[in-house]
Amino acid sequence: MARKRVTMQDIADACGLSRNTVSKIFNERGTVSEATRKKITKAAQELGYFQFLEEKTSKPGTHSQNIALLTHSKPMNHNFGSSFIINFTDQLCRAGYTLKMYEISTEELTQKKLPPHLMLENTVGILGIELFDRDYLHMICGLGLPTIFVDGYAHVNSSLLCCDLISMENIASIIALTERLIASGAKRIGFVGDINHCNSFYERWIGFCTALGSAGLPLDHSLCILAKDEEPYGDVDWLFARLEEMPSIPDAFVCANDFLAIHLMAALKKKGLSIPADVMVTGFDGSPESAVVEPPLTTVQIPSADIGRLAADILLDRIQNPDRPFRFTYVKTIPVWRDSIR
Repeated sequence: MARKRVTMQDIADACGLSRNTVSKIFNERGTVSEATRKKITKAAQELGYFQFLEEKTSKPGTHSQNIALLTHSKPMNHNFGSSFIINFTDQLCRAGYTLKMYEISTEELTQKKLPPHLMLENTVGILGIELFDRDYLHMICGLGLPTIFVDGYAHVNSSLLCCDLISMENIASIIALTERLIASGAKRIGFVGDINHCNSFYERWIGFCTALGSAGLPLDHSLCILAKDEEPYGDVDWLFARLEEMPSIPDAFVCANDFLAIHLMAALKKKGLSIPADVMVTGFDGSPESAVVEPPLTTVQIPSADIGRLAADILLDRIQNPDRPFRFTYVKTIPVWRDSIR
């Protein structure tokens, strides 16, 4: 008996939600809470929705070979990753390929090894996401398979990698955020995040520094929180302690993503400061949480669904045309102005 096709309505029924709410997650339209997103994603996985996407083909006689998704951090755990993967997978399956996901362990990352169950002879292309280790990326490129990475290690765009890369545009949007803060009266501005965590964080730092320089404002490291990504940025008490170490609280903070911004806002409130009256805060990602935090967070919207579809197109083109020049593709992002700035 043929397996019943899992639909969005099936997922909605399992969650006790409307089909429209489920559609918002998979089509990246509208805003839902993080708890709802996780509930929908979990139900979709349990019902086999993603497995169906991986296994279906739309054209008779097309390829039945695999695309390997390599990641060090499960991409379905955050808003960008879930929307990206759904649309990337759908695009590949329409071309007759199957996506197989492999989570790279810390040991495999350190030793530059592939997962033992990854069969290269059945793999025609590779997608790397949430992989920011320089040597590991170079090892994957050395396999000689069509490969595309989403983002990469800091300064990846200055390396001669034999692969395609795709990323959201970071510099222009951060410049726009910082210039808006300056126009709103901020003269002392700090940055929050590990600028070497990944290339996107590094580019957001570059945009921040560029905007300060263009306005003739100094870069004051004592107003920044630039600790390594391994530090507990999600711990409000830890962030509170970093604020206490500053000579004074700046007029505004530019944060490398929404996760950092939201937790920083909690630490600022714990310090008795009002946002945006005492200090302004911006994020980056356009996460659902950014719209519901109090006050709503000024952020940058990433078109993750479009990036997923475009990444699939680039990889499919690379498979068909392996000798074409490698490409580094940026996809435009859009600032979203909310009440966390004046």
